[in-house]
Amino acid sequence: MSSAPSRSNADPVAAALDTAAVRVLDAVRDLGVSNPVVLIDGQSGAGKTSLAKQLVARWPLTGRVQLVALDSIYPGWDGLADGVEAARTLILVPHGRGVLGIWQRWDWDASAPAEAHAVDPSLPLIVEGSGLITGATARLGDVRVWLESPLVSRKRRALERDGEIYRPHWEQWAEQEERHLVRDDPRRHATHMFAIP
Repeated sequence: MSSAPSRSNADPVAAALDTAAVRVLDAVRDLGVSNPVVLIDGQSGAGKTSLAKQLVARWPLTGRVQLVALDSIYPGWDGLADGVEAARTLILVPHGRGVLGIWQRWDWDASAPAEAHAVDPSLPLIVEGSGLITGATARLGDVRVWLESPLVSRKRRALERDGEIYRPHWEQWAEQEERHLVRDDPRRHATHMFAIP
């Protein structure tokens, strides 16, 4: 399946994400491996989930690609760093070692761990979420994507997506993202950076 854009798009966000998808898929193809790992980071509302879904839909390699969203792993509204560490130790490290990874979904309604999921090391893997690209995770990802987007646009998209559930937690989450930017400098570890309007 071609990774080329299917059509011209007047929506600047969709067009930027489409361009990003094409470039990431080209990079995946250029790796020449059967089970590459793609990491997607960016602050809330930057377009990580949308890009990840495009990559899955247009995946250029034969077979299935696995997608893990950190929103399913963060242990609550104060859990950005803990969720990233869980992804590193339970998903990325095992995948890199060629062994099965097992992670537990966080049930946001019950505020408790839920069912377990497996990650097959023989299959390609996309992991997306805020805080994901750090010095420790960078060496475990073949293609590392940072999405940059203005605050006003990000907040509008995030609140349209998650509504009133997210609104009271926006600042709390944003503070954790800011700490990640200062502490981990994800832009420095990224192999690809894209501006999303």
